[in-house]
Amino acid sequence: MVGIGPFVVMPIVVSYFHNGLFLWAWIFGAFTAFVDAMIWSELGAAYPLAGGSYNFLRIGYGKKWGRFMSFLFVWQTCIQAPLVVASGAIGFAQYLSYIIDMNWLQQKLISGGVVIIVFILLYRKIETIGKISVALWIVVILTVVWIIVSGFSHAQHSVRLAPIGEESFFQYAFWAAIGQGSVKTVYSYLGYYNVCHLGGEIKQPERNIPGSMFISIAGITVLYLLMNISVMSVISWQEIKPGEKHLVSIFMERIYGNTAGIIITVLILWIALASLFAVVLGYSRIPYAAAVDGNFFQLFSKLHPTKDFPYVSLIFLCSLGFIFSLLFRLEKAIDSILAMRIIIQFIGQSVGLVLLRERLGTKNLPFKMWLYPVPVVLSICIWLFLLISTGWFALWGSLLAAGGIIVFYISQNWKSR
Repeated sequence: MVGIGPFVVMPIVVSYFHNGLFLWAWIFGAFTAFVDAMIWSELGAAYPLAGGSYNFLRIGYGKKWGRFMSFLFVWQTCIQAPLVVASGAIGFAQYLSYIIDMNWLQQKLISGGVVIIVFILLYRKIETIGKISVALWIVVILTVVWIIVSGFSHAQHSVRLAPIGEESFFQYAFWAAIGQGSVKTVYSYLGYYNVCHLGGEIKQPERNIPGSMFISIAGITVLYLLMNISVMSVISWQEIKPGEKHLVSIFMERIYGNTAGIIITVLILWIALASLFAVVLGYSRIPYAAAVDGNFFQLFSKLHPTKDFPYVSLIFLCSLGFIFSLLFRLEKAIDSILAMRIIIQFIGQSVGLVLLRERLGTKNLPFKMWLYPVPVVLSICIWLFLLISTGWFALWGSLLAAGGIIVFYISQNWKSR
């Protein structure tokens, strides 16, 4: 979950709020993740299969609509997953510019190179990948803890949660800022469900899948909030501009000097690489699972002859991610990612769970969400709110879904010949 996201979106989120109440966007993002994780947990514990949402949609919508919805999910994944890869790579190059002065072309070459490095690291067996992941994430935790401790020990400004004077939580400007800011913070929380994409490779999934999600969301929420308070207690929110690229590096430089700024930048780059590593690992299983099921292009069903992993899927996602890293700007990539996923995956999955409960009941569910159907209703309402907040990218997400519908029916007609 912790990648380049919180470091690059922090100044963007602060700039949306003209009253210093930016922490609410992070709280709202955490609440969104928590509510949605109840849906993922119930489905993931019941159906621990490679591909996650692909299987949840296929099973939830039944024989008539299941293949259609699951195809649409894989279709949008083949576009938005490379966008996720590209956004992380672009953020990596953006932060590297704190150490090395680079022009636009040089930054693009770096972002493309990062995608290639991730591909090389993942081109191996899952057991080896697990060991690499542990080493990567030890550095992640140590880095975030250093940021938090440094900020609290050198605090100069208070960070507030309550409005003052004529400000109010019930003003349009506040909720407009929440909507725009939460699109960015939710992006930083994405990944809480990644374990579901690897469901077929998880031991005791009925316990580990829900547990890993809720523990991750709780832990990361605390870390994100503390990190925001830490940084913004040293650098006041009035100083922040939306185009600021190296906020945390500047924060460390202000406390300890230029060397510390360089060190934290290197650690953030490590975090970005670790996050991309985990994200691509999960996503590469989705087209593979669909192809094995006969519901996507059969080329993606191939496993590596000796290393036993879906190498065609990995090659495709990294190749498209490489191209997107050269074409997109970071903020536009983030908005595109969320807009594309909301309609088919997040809202579609919520409705699918309701249909599944109606059809099969809850007797055999290893995990049952609390207070059903409240989390489902809340989740759908929140995702619609965030979809509207993406602005024109909501139309982009709708057009992508429409394109998937056309491709699905063309492919079905082709098969029937």
